Amino acid sequence: MYPSEFRYTKEHEWVSIDGDTATIGITDHAQDQLGDVVFVELPQVGVRTQAMQSFGTVESVKAVSDIYAPLTGQVAAINETLVDTPEKLNESPHADGWLIKIKIEDKSQVENLMTAEAYQAYVDAEKES
Repeated sequence: MYPSEFRYTKEHEWVSIDGDTATIGITDHAQDQLGDVVFVELPQVGVRTQAMQSFGTVESVKAVSDIYAPLTGQVAAINETLVDTPEKLNESPHADGWLIKIKIEDKSQVENLMTAEAYQAYVDAEKES
């Protein structure tokens, strides 16, 4: 269910690495828990993200949730489509619903993130508790 080439956080973000650029989004599990997404707040290009610090919010019909940066870096791009169509997060969380792209400062941080298999086990355990 979760793309095997991605890495994941316990806060339910995913990361796709391409060279020194990381694309970041929320997982299918996260969007499912949130319900219908109605608003997304993202940082401006050029802002520095800090690993495990909030960089924006997702507002749904159920709640407002912080989005956490899996890695430290500088925002290189934001998904402008989400401004007008935030529902893309529900429709395509692992593709069209990406949030930001950052230039990675420290690639060793990737090792702190979960594989798809570990993330699936984490989500399964979370559902049981």
